[in-house]
Amino acid sequence: MSVVARQLMEAFARDTGLSDPKRLPRRYLWTDAFAVCNFLGLYRDTGQSEFLDLALRLVEQVHETLGRYHPDSGKSGWLSGLDERAAAEHPTIAGLRIGKKLRDRQPHEPYDENLEWDRDGQYFHYLTKWMHALDAVACETGQVIFHRWARELAQTAYRAFVVTAADGSMRMYWKMSSDLSRPLVASMGQHDPLDGLLTFRTLEASGRRFPPSGVGPGLEREIEGLTRLCVGQRWATADSLGIGGLLTDAWRRALLNGYFRMGGIPELHALLEDIEISLQQYARQNLLDHPAHDRLAFRELGMSIGLHAVPRMRALLTEFSDRFDRIDAIQKSLDRIDRYRPLASHIEQFWRHPDHQAVASWQDHQDINRVMLATSLAPAAFLEGGLAAGCASQARNSR
Repeated sequence: MSVVARQLMEAFARDTGLSDPKRLPRRYLWTDAFAVCNFLGLYRDTGQSEFLDLALRLVEQVHETLGRYHPDSGKSGWLSGLDERAAAEHPTIAGLRIGKKLRDRQPHEPYDENLEWDRDGQYFHYLTKWMHALDAVACETGQVIFHRWARELAQTAYRAFVVTAADGSMRMYWKMSSDLSRPLVASMGQHDPLDGLLTFRTLEASGRRFPPSGVGPGLEREIEGLTRLCVGQRWATADSLGIGGLLTDAWRRALLNGYFRMGGIPELHALLEDIEISLQQYARQNLLDHPAHDRLAFRELGMSIGLHAVPRMRALLTEFSDRFDRIDAIQKSLDRIDRYRPLASHIEQFWRHPDHQAVASWQDHQDINRVMLATSLAPAAFLEGGLAAGCASQARNSR
């Protein structure tokens, strides 16, 4: 991992109360999921146990902080209602809060679109990132309990966010209350079904590394439901963070197809077509020409992280070309997508500049910006996740 990435992660650990016991923990689920993977990457690259300790300590802090009610909620204890011993055994079984500064909007309070961004609750796409982080820890340490926690969280998230109407149609809520009792934003996130499907299928694949008795609940029903939600969908978006998510989804799709022979929906060639459309739409906006104060670093860095998956996909296709349908179309799409890959280094260099880190748009989101920049500079641990070297090697050897 680069020196800059290490410095960013050490500053994050200090300032958010992870390595400095004098500071109160400042936990935020999305940021912390990426941070766990980054610390695992530092451990893998340096062999220094302190970074594995930071990853494990971060998992513990997230569960202890975001698995409990917001301090201003008027409630106390674990979201699950379990006692301390049982909650420690199943810390994710009632989901995890986002980590916003303001408590949830209460049932009697009017909806305010702007204020809702600052209010707590649970996001499905944050929960999937935490599943990914837990699975990465399980794969790195060989401890199945982290994988089981990821599966328990997956089952809970599906049950809370996916709803089936009387006519059999299905949809998802975008944001739920911290106790998962009611939707706070009832609209559906564009990529939540795709993100959920690929995350859950990845858990099934990486779980093969462990004895079946220890991996936790099966996800067959949840995968079937999310597959139904994905049928016929198109995923194109002009949002940089969304494009990054699509690129990492395509990479996960390729991994599942290559290592584990998992075909089906979504088809990789169709997903890559939507990514092409998305990058074309994004490029036409010329947003990277805007000054730093008009930009959000973490959203752009999400795209640069995803762009780092492109050469990995090309290498995987070379190794497993016989396992992909429409391989020629896939390779041609990757060739066209590859033309946008220089955007990653452009974004990284821009946000590494001290002047650009001095603007309010960076300072106001410093924790997430630091971690996302570190991930983009050293993306291997995040992109590999639960399908990291150990799991991938096992899959190769079982061919």
